[in-house]
Amino acid sequence: MDNHKIDQIIDKYQGEASSLIQVLLEIQRKHNWLPKEALERVSEELEVPLARILHIATFYKAFSLVPKGRHTIHICMGTACHVRGAPRVLDTVQDLTGINPGESDLDLKFSLETVNCLGCCALGPVVEIDGKTHGKMGPADTAEVLKNYE
Repeated sequence: MDNHKIDQIIDKYQGEASSLIQVLLEIQRKHNWLPKEALERVSEELEVPLARILHIATFYKAFSLVPKGRHTIHICMGTACHVRGAPRVLDTVQDLTGINPGESDLDLKFSLETVNCLGCCALGPVVEIDGKTHGKMGPADTAEVLKNYE
């Protein structure tokens, strides 16, 4: 992400330091992560110490300081999903993508995360990909759903 694009985002918020989180969220949306160069530019333009920006970027789970895949997979490991087979679904996703929770594949196609609850316990086990919920998943269903994401 070049400085011009970062400056456009900052200008959208009138260069206000109070808009730091919104600026970071927009950079993250456009780039899928927060590159160090972008954080340095934000620090310079908003006159916020880089250490403060890094503190915020590491505190909130919404931010990533490492590249993320184009598709984010969330697998619910909450009680209802767990007892209905979520660990097998997770194993299937790991086998198919070659990544573990908290990782992205080398092609930056997928990032994998486990969550404690997605709020749809009756549909367990639940897999959410790019915000789309897939319920009552089994290993075979999971493999079929992953084929739809390029």
